Amino acid sequence: MGCTVVVLPARFSGVLPVASVPALRAAAAVYADETVPDEVCVALDARRLDGDALREPAVLVTTDPARVRAGAEVIAVVDPPGAPLLDAAAVMDRLRSPGGCPWDAEQTHQSLLPYLIEECYELYQAVEDGDRAAVREELGDVLLQVLFHARVAAEGDPRFDIDDVAEDLVAKLVGRHPHVFAPSGVDTADRINTAERQQHRWEELKRAEKQRESSVDGVPSGQPAVALAAKLASRTARAGLPVELLPTGRGVGEQLFATAALAKLAGIDPEAELRAAALRFAGDVRAAERSAAAADLDPHHLDAEAWTKHWPRDPDQPDG
Repeated sequence: MGCTVVVLPARFSGVLPVASVPALRAAAAVYADETVPDEVCVALDARRLDGDALREPAVLVTTDPARVRAGAEVIAVVDPPGAPLLDAAAVMDRLRSPGGCPWDAEQTHQSLLPYLIEECYELYQAVEDGDRAAVREELGDVLLQVLFHARVAAEGDPRFDIDDVAEDLVAKLVGRHPHVFAPSGVDTADRINTAERQQHRWEELKRAEKQRESSVDGVPSGQPAVALAAKLASRTARAGLPVELLPTGRGVGEQLFATAALAKLAGIDPEAELRAAALRFAGDVRAAERSAAAADLDPHHLDAEAWTKHWPRDPDQPDG
């Protein structure tokens, strides 16, 4: 038997890989380097490594992959997906605890609300821009809001923490996907073979789970108005409400609602469409201002004629 190196993860949980047990039992000596906590060293009855001196056959336990020697058998503990989330929760706990950050310690659910909205919109924009680096960063900022609110809740009444949040989420996802998580060999009556059918089934299970009395119960009224109108139209359409009963009238609100609702029912996201149109308009404004400035005009004091002259032409519109 030669040298075996057991590489533990930096965030070692105290659980050794099963594959390392035979090697640990058969080894003439077990060594642990300085990266291994004292309690792990004691539990393994391991000697502290003195420099690079290592007798063979022996097992070296370390958290440093650089300790792996040429020709050594390597048994590594690989962190499961999501393991760094433990670090994120620990950092949030440290910031909120005594001796942490005074600002973090003062925050409440209410004081954090503006940041929750802001971070969600920044993520929305990053996705919209197709900026993957920004998407990665903004996802982290949204995750921070989840961790922060859960940490605040850990001090409230009734108390719950990030583990409770995660457990509830797992239960919800499993419960609303019976066709995915049914025990092996069990034939479920829920045959979900399209995304549309899954969305409908999700709503059915949610309605039964939450015992909602109305098709519009649970629609968040705090979302942007166009998105709210679209969501209400979508919910009521699935409940069989005829299009003729959607709001009508000459008022601006009724007309906007009707436009958003009909777009949603046609499979178009009116919030995204309106946002795209608004961003195009802002781009046209900037282009006209730059064109006017290049013509030695003050872009902050343009009259209607100057705006029209320097406005970007529609590529489909003929000159003249």
